[in-house]
This record gives sequence, C-alpha cells and structure tokens, in this order.
Amino acid sequence: MRATRPVQKILSKYEGETPGVKGKLCQMLMHGRLGGTGKMIILPVDQGFEHGPARSFAPNPPAYDPLYHYQLAIDAGLNAFAAPLGLLEAGADTYAGQIPTILKANSANSLIPSGAPKDQAITASVDDALRLGCAAIGFTIYPGSSAGLEMFEEIAEMRREAASVGLATVIWSYPRGEALSKAGETAMDVCAYAAQIAALLGAHVIKIKLSTDHLEQDEARKVYERHGVDISTQAARVAHCMQAAFNGRRIVVFSGGAAKGEDAVFNDARAIRDGGGNGSIIGRNSFQRSREDALALLGKLVEIYKGKA
Repeated sequence: MRATRPVQKILSKYEGETPGVKGKLCQMLMHGRLGGTGKMIILPVDQGFEHGPARSFAPNPPAYDPLYHYQLAIDAGLNAFAAPLGLLEAGADTYAGQIPTILKANSANSLIPSGAPKDQAITASVDDALRLGCAAIGFTIYPGSSAGLEMFEEIAEMRREAASVGLATVIWSYPRGEALSKAGETAMDVCAYAAQIAALLGAHVIKIKLSTDHLEQDEARKVYERHGVDISTQAARVAHCMQAAFNGRRIVVFSGGAAKGEDAVFNDARAIRDGGGNGSIIGRNSFQRSREDALALLGKLVEIYKGKA
C-alpha cells in the first residue's frame, strides 16, 4: 500500500529514524478508516491494571474478555490497539496481523499506598513486543514525580532498544507527583511541558491529556501572560501542546479520560482536530459502552477527524 501525501509528510519529520521505525509508524497511520489521513484513533485497554477489573469492565461485562477489545478495535476500523502483555497474548494468535498493536511495557495499580511516589513497574520487554508482532511499545512517564527521573532513564534505554529492532515508541506523558496539585495535572503549562519532555525523550507518538486554562507554575504564568499565549479555548490549548511537541513535528494523540457523555467526547475531538492534533487514544469512553454504542461513537469520531462532522 502506497503511503499518502499526508503520511509521507509526517514521516519526513522523523529524520533520525530507521526505515523499520518509519515503517511501523506508516503501518499505524495507514491502517483503518482514518488510514492515510494523518489522523489516528487508538484503543488503549490498560485500565484493568490501573484501576482494577470492576471499575474498568463492570459497566459493559463483555469487556472482561480480552478478545472483545481486539474485535472492537478491528470492527471500528481503528489505527491501533494498545494493551499490557497478558491481554495482548490472549488474542495475539487469533488476531495476528489484523490490527497494529502497541505493547504497554509498564503499569501501576490503584492498590499502591497513596503516599508512595508515583511510579510504574516495567512489566514487558522489547523481545515480547517482537514476539507478539507489535508495531510499537508503549510506556508511561510521570513528569513531576520524585520517581520521574528514573522513569526517564528506563524509557530512554527501552526506546533505544526498540528503535534498534525497528519498533516505534509511544510515550504516555502524564504529569503527576508530590508537588503538583490535582488541577496542576491538566494545567496548560504542565501539559505542554509533558509533551516537550516526551518529544525530547524520543517518543515517536506522544499521548497527553487535554489541558485546562489553569496555569500551575508561577514562573510559567508570568511568561504566558507576558507573551499573550492564547489558551482561551480547548482548540488553542491543543495547538499550544502541538507547538511544545517540536512545533507539530511529532504525532500527538490525546487521552479520552474518564467516561463522559457523547457530546463531550465529540467536542473534545473537534477541538483536537481544529487545534492540529493527530487524534484520540480513547479507552473507557468506548469499551464501557455497549458494543453497538461504542461502534457508533467511534464511527462518529472518525467522521469528525475526516472533517465531516
């Protein structure tokens, strides 16, 4: 399949990468109903690890089955499916080659004491990703955590290993830590900083949260106000995060967050589109709905990213 001009343009910005890495990025960008547009929708299913099974899947019991998620991502025509090791292994043979997969290589859980440093355990390897035929590895970092520097070192090494064998790297960059307020985790200055850190660590695809107009850091607030940085709308905030990701030279997808109404999901997607973002990585807002409703929602998101809704 020939890469379209929008995809070729995106790949041209990854000047330091091997043909293997670019090939995996191309595979994801050219797959599914958004294939060739330069936009992406990815289904992530790591919430069972992060939040526990009932909180993740009880709203839609068929979602307890790992194969449900593979089939949902395929039937919805998504670009890729991301999950931890055990979940991918559960359907890797049945669905081999039918959708690009991303192996989430580290995870946390909600049973850890709340006072512990925000951190994640490495739970899978580059060898696992190769064995399962993945297009990329995925890795969470927590800028702001006292354990953050160690996480940076871990992904720097794993990213180097993955690139050496032709696998792309997706970094979940989620500000979190002892000195950040809850509002600060999605503050404009902090989210843009998180995007910049992920880009500097060599992420090929960056996953961040949508930001608010809150400014957490006093020194950053002075700069935003002095230079009149527009953060008045969600689309403007997306555009600023794209600036932070090497002025749009890196693929950035935005988290769907906790379950919410359809209108809110659609409005988020329009803001991402209008702000120049590359798309959504949307889990609970899809698999916690019935299969029928999830397919309808994901179908509408495809139309939004195509500029048709």
